[in-house]
Amino acid sequence: MRCEIVAIGTELLLGQITDTNSSWIGEQLALAGIDNHFQIKVGDNLDRMIACLEQGLERADAVICCGGLGPTQDDITREAIASVMGVKLVRDDAIGEKIRHMFEARGRQMPENNLQQADVPEGAQAIKEMPGTAPGLLCPVGKKVIYAVPGVPYEMRMMMEGTILPDLKKRSGNNDVIRSRVLKTWGYSESRLAEMLDEHLTALDQSGAATIAFQASGIEGLKVRVTAKAADDGSADQILAIEETRVREVLGDVIFGVNEQSMESVVLDLLRAKHQTLALCEITSGGMVATRINGIDNTAEVVRGTLVPTDENARVTLLGEACRTVGSPDAAAALATATRELFQSDWALAITGAHDTPMGTAKKDGTTFLGIANAEGSNVEMVRLPGDRERVRQFSVISALNYLRMTLLGTKFVSL
Repeated sequence: MRCEIVAIGTELLLGQITDTNSSWIGEQLALAGIDNHFQIKVGDNLDRMIACLEQGLERADAVICCGGLGPTQDDITREAIASVMGVKLVRDDAIGEKIRHMFEARGRQMPENNLQQADVPEGAQAIKEMPGTAPGLLCPVGKKVIYAVPGVPYEMRMMMEGTILPDLKKRSGNNDVIRSRVLKTWGYSESRLAEMLDEHLTALDQSGAATIAFQASGIEGLKVRVTAKAADDGSADQILAIEETRVREVLGDVIFGVNEQSMESVVLDLLRAKHQTLALCEITSGGMVATRINGIDNTAEVVRGTLVPTDENARVTLLGEACRTVGSPDAAAALATATRELFQSDWALAITGAHDTPMGTAKKDGTTFLGIANAEGSNVEMVRLPGDRERVRQFSVISALNYLRMTLLGTKFVSL
């Protein structure tokens, strides 16, 4: 079964809003075994919206419209769908009362234009999930169907999971499940990962047991996505477990996490398990490591403190004369050692590199030094990070945390 996605809103075309809804819907369709070959964006123009819907129905069995269900004049998704169906809009008084009650429950008076959200194409039905004032729609068009959901992500996802995905699976008659497991890596390039797994990828192509795909995700690492199709969840999970074991045998410790795990969550878990603390000195990364870690360690259970001493005088005042310089291996070691002593932490991590030095004193080539200190002393690793200064800053975050992770595990550091 094929399903197309039409994202509606002129603001999407102007770049004022990023269309994350289509990506999420596409992922859910894939997991449900529904083919999605086209994702379209269209502005708030009735004729163009109608054309997109009609084209989608020509190519696919179902179309999901996202957006344009609000109460304002440019919210015309209902009108476009009614035109494609060849019917008129009919006011659903029950929906109107529900919308009015939502306003009254918040102590507000409902503007009368909100009642147009209760207009439903004749022959269509409102989706039962309605967390906001915009009802979703299930609209049959012959043997095919158009679904309409609001552009608000939370509302859209509730309707997709509660009504649309089950309805699509019922229509498709396919009860197979598709499940994925994401192995997150850092240390090797995408091409190197593919090269290392080449023999296994060839075997998978022949057996059809699962598929493996690679995705570069910046500060989140390089992802190896393993996907399996099976008759039920248990069988799919069994295939994924087998494939994860095989991939780990090849890639080893460059795999740092699975699915929702992040580099910072893995490092924090390792430190918690050892009952150890961490302090940070971020010059290249400018506080990015602390920002990410504090999101999941906001009680300061692990992180004792963070410094971003970009000024030389500040470094000398806070950390001592040895920390006057930046952008060298000696500076990284001195910064890490002094930061650990200042915060009395078990570990300290320092990040400094070529981009931190004054103009003209060093080539800004992404060379970055990662310093780690503990009670036994300090160590420094050099990495060469690609891109402009902003990309170097971002890559320095995951590289530094990965260095600490591998040090805690007692394994050899692998850099890009």
